[in-house]
Amino acid sequence: MRFIKSDINLNFIGKSKLAFYISAIMILVSFISLIHHKGPKYGIDFAGGTLIQLKLFAPASINVIKSGLDTIDLGKSSVQQFGNKEENEYLVRTDISVMTSQGLAGKVKNALEAATGNELEIRRIEMVGPQVGKDLREKALFAMFYALLFITIYISGRFEFKWILSGVMAATLMSGVYFLSFINFSIPILITAAVVLTLILFWLLNLKYAMGAIVALIHDVMITVGIFSVFDKEFTLPIIAALLTIIGYSLNDTIIVFDRIRENLKKYRKHPLDFVINKSLNETLSRTILTSLTTLAVVIALFVMGGGIVHDFAFAMIIGILIGTYSSIYVASPILLIWRRRSKKNQL
Repeated sequence: MRFIKSDINLNFIGKSKLAFYISAIMILVSFISLIHHKGPKYGIDFAGGTLIQLKLFAPASINVIKSGLDTIDLGKSSVQQFGNKEENEYLVRTDISVMTSQGLAGKVKNALEAATGNELEIRRIEMVGPQVGKDLREKALFAMFYALLFITIYISGRFEFKWILSGVMAATLMSGVYFLSFINFSIPILITAAVVLTLILFWLLNLKYAMGAIVALIHDVMITVGIFSVFDKEFTLPIIAALLTIIGYSLNDTIIVFDRIRENLKKYRKHPLDFVINKSLNETLSRTILTSLTTLAVVIALFVMGGGIVHDFAFAMIIGILIGTYSSIYVASPILLIWRRRSKKNQL
């Protein structure tokens, strides 16, 4: 199916400098927001603590609920509306990990019924210890880092036939990160240093396709994380799943464009590289937009109708699809052109 004319010739490469400025601004805003909020806002999964979901059978203000919670020892607690307002559901978060066997549900129910004068139902109670939360944060970082390295092997092997070189590089980096993690290194700093080192190795080893793909993926994840920080949304395990899904989705778009670039490099040998990249982007534009729109329609439906449990997951997916489509056009492919200007060679 094609709804864009086959002879369309939009000047994507001509707008790449403007796109880089836009990306730089979005990344800068992400960093500023993360610094302002002192890092991501971790949910119970990563920060540890106790989460209580409750439903009141009559409306009650958040202040009244908080005053009721003050009568029992829950430590530092926060209360927020959950789902549709007319459903009278609330989420209570506390930084204390309270075992459900200690009668927490009964204490909360009695305290809030006395404070609000209404009956309520405890829908769920989740508890995560602080050490478990820390372990989950570290494993989430490792999962994304290892995913990027496996992608490196695939991209380098498929487009540049450097399976062994990329495999040895990825194995060395994974081994180094794994063993250093046992020597009391800060895992976020270690992973960040490993990512920077990976990009440097791409540059030195001339893995240009892998460089384009990985920079685009890092770009997508950073901006998605930044938008979550700007809107003060929590990071939970479903959001990590969304980020990994975004990585796969964005990579799929990038591979389609790279495939067409590789084909057109053989077809238009006498044309400059910017012409070849621009033509490839135009030829795959219909497919890119159709895929993005159909996927976006499903995720928007999930966002609107899926309820509070999947709301943030769907929000992350919406942002990721939009940013991933943008980066496959304006980030991944133009990096090949930057590489050509850097290497001053006539062929990729």
